[in-house]
Amino acid sequence: MKPKVVLAYSGGLDTSVAIRWLAEDRGYDVVALTVDVGNEKDLRTIHERALQTGAVKALVKDARDDFIHYFVFPALAAGAIYQGVYPLATALARPLIAKLLVDLAREEGATAVAHGCTGKGNDQVRFDVSVQALAPDLEIIAPVREWAWSRDEEIEYAEAHNVPIPATKASPYSTDENLWGRSIEAGVLEDPWAEPPEDVFEWTAPPAARPAEPEYVEIGFVEGTPLTLDGEGLRGVEMVTRLNKLAGVHGIGRIDHLEDRLVGIKSREIYEAPAAVTLLAAHKGIEHMTLSRPQLALKEKIAQEYADLIYNGLWFSAHHQDIASYVRSTQRHVTGSVRLRLHQGQATVVGRKSDSGLYDYSLATYDRGDTYDQGAAIGFIKVFGLAAQVQARKQLLRQPEGPLEIAHPAPEETK
Repeated sequence: MKPKVVLAYSGGLDTSVAIRWLAEDRGYDVVALTVDVGNEKDLRTIHERALQTGAVKALVKDARDDFIHYFVFPALAAGAIYQGVYPLATALARPLIAKLLVDLAREEGATAVAHGCTGKGNDQVRFDVSVQALAPDLEIIAPVREWAWSRDEEIEYAEAHNVPIPATKASPYSTDENLWGRSIEAGVLEDPWAEPPEDVFEWTAPPAARPAEPEYVEIGFVEGTPLTLDGEGLRGVEMVTRLNKLAGVHGIGRIDHLEDRLVGIKSREIYEAPAAVTLLAAHKGIEHMTLSRPQLALKEKIAQEYADLIYNGLWFSAHHQDIASYVRSTQRHVTGSVRLRLHQGQATVVGRKSDSGLYDYSLATYDRGDTYDQGAAIGFIKVFGLAAQVQARKQLLRQPEGPLEIAHPAPEETK
């Protein structure tokens, strides 16, 4: 009886060749698993191709709800954005796919799992580290990393072994997409000086095609989770799908990033993430209404750490559990509505309201009804500035025969 391997199968050239290679060269019965996280592909054709290529079984798993509920929305609540711009679409999908690979491996009695990642990118780390954390007994096989073949060599192998090559439109770009975003790299984009050509973009309208007038949307949050769009209750998948279309029409979500990969190289990445950019702006808007200054300050640091651990493939770690617990706690009162203006590539918060908001009109206003005690500010300022005053008097100030001045070290003479 042959050993089994569960392969994360995309339906493309790499994983199609991998099926035949795992079966013929490595002696495995291959179970192909295709995970739908909003890839918008012809899943039936992918399923049939896996069987035609030599898989003993092929399964398609609709994981869109789980992807949004357990991965995307927790990252949204954290405000996780890698290096300040990347909403982590691909990075968030990988631990989910790894978890489903492990689950299916257990069901099938497989001794190994496999993926189609190269040895040059981040995804190999995300898959391998996730599988090692969840099932350290499973062997991990990465055929593309092991071969280090060129695309032409893969095509030659496919032709020699009667592997049906996917009939796809030739493209100079390498792309990956799911509900939370679309990534594009390679081709002319490898020149960081070159402006991305318009054919790179599929989800976002070019400047000339964007509406002349702005569009307004209202997003309602309950404990940090977006639940309503313009007053209509929506499930997560529908919320993200609609916002991708609404914001995409206005060109929102285009990102051009020179990114630091985990493996130590810089890579030019183009992203399209209309819904992600819009929801992140809205969530930040309601947080500024409902969180205190020290909460916001610490959460900004936590957001960066959260983004890094997602990017680095550490979703299944105690470190993530600890940070996630803190994030959930911060969202207890992040409930309310945010109004945004969508226009010419920008999602701008223009209104926010919350029953648990910390904004108090009677304290903020300069009109009648002002309840702020301005006289109390004098004592506050005196106490607040006391330490600075003492240090200035003892260490920083000198009073020569002229006006009082701050004592600074003399600059070195110019040689």
